Amino acid sequence: MRSLIIYYVLIVVPLAALIYAARSKSIDSLWFFILLLIYVLVYRSFTDYYRLRNKKIIDGKDFWRILIPGARAKYFKDLYLL
Repeated sequence: MRSLIIYYVLIVVPLAALIYAARSKSIDSLWFFILLLIYVLVYRSFTDYYRLRNKKIIDGKDFWRILIPGARAKYFKDLYLL
């Protein structure tokens, strides 16, 4: 349970900070879009991969499977519910 809470904090806090920065006009829309793409494509891929690897669901050599669009849906229950 503790690791699930840490996982949720790791995925929500950067997104919340990004939204806060955009709403407070600290960054413009182009930077928001670029940072959002980095968050979705890079950061979330790494966090999801490390969670699945720590739970011993995927091997170390299977990182590329997480990069395929829609592949995380296969691991939805393991990532978000357990």
